[in-house]
Amino acid sequence: MLSVTSSGLARTIATLALASVVTVGASGCGDASPGGSSDQPSSGASEPAVPVSTPEIVAEHPWDASSFTQGVEMAPDGTLVVGTGMYGESRIYRTTLDNQQSDSQKLDSEYFGEGNTIHGDDVWQLTWKKGTAFRRDLETLEEKGTVNYEGEGWGICSTGEQLVMSNGSGTLTFRDPETFAPTGTVDVTLGGEATSQLNELECADDGSVFANVWQTDLIYKIDPSSGEVTEMIDTVDAFPAADRPGADVLNGIAKIPGTDHYLLTGKYWDTAYEVRF
Repeated sequence: MLSVTSSGLARTIATLALASVVTVGASGCGDASPGGSSDQPSSGASEPAVPVSTPEIVAEHPWDASSFTQGVEMAPDGTLVVGTGMYGESRIYRTTLDNQQSDSQKLDSEYFGEGNTIHGDDVWQLTWKKGTAFRRDLETLEEKGTVNYEGEGWGICSTGEQLVMSNGSGTLTFRDPETFAPTGTVDVTLGGEATSQLNELECADDGSVFANVWQTDLIYKIDPSSGEVTEMIDTVDAFPAADRPGADVLNGIAKIPGTDHYLLTGKYWDTAYEVRF
């Protein structure tokens, strides 16, 4: 999906979204603090609907600022598989943490590339409006085949047993990793309220799913069994790359295996941030 290149708009929407989360929480006797509830008495402030945290930056890595980043995932060998968007510019490629690229595969100009994920020896890559998913070889990123799906494609991740896909709504679709056939859905809620614009996804080791929320600086941590948002990560003003002229919104979450670190970046960002939530 297209974005507007305006960090100010994104931050405004993020601030409003964060404010709404705090106000939809049940009124209680504790202070509403960015990290969650407090044991201190209050004069009637609302509790956050879910805990709110901020990322701790532990390292910074160079990123290709020409990439309209749509999906990022770390392969078992430590390289990153990156999918990009825009008509005529969409591609998928491999890169290292020091931005050494290889195995670039360009999409035909009719396709607007979206999210991608690794499952076994395959890479699945979505497209925005064409209803086409590319199945690729993990080693070469060459195309192995395509499948069709209904609706738009935004983000995707693999739990190791199934694929989880977003389409810009507040619903996640579960898919068979071999056939790509849908096997179920779940509606994502925040404090009992419907959500929308779930974008790039990352399946975590604990079974949860992280989702960028399009046009905001927020990341939801979702319990895929219930659809409930269990935590929000607020990245407003956390990443200087978001303020670089020409930079667009936060988009890209990759778990770094064997650690509690994640890699976060965005569309046309020149930096990827290694963070701890």
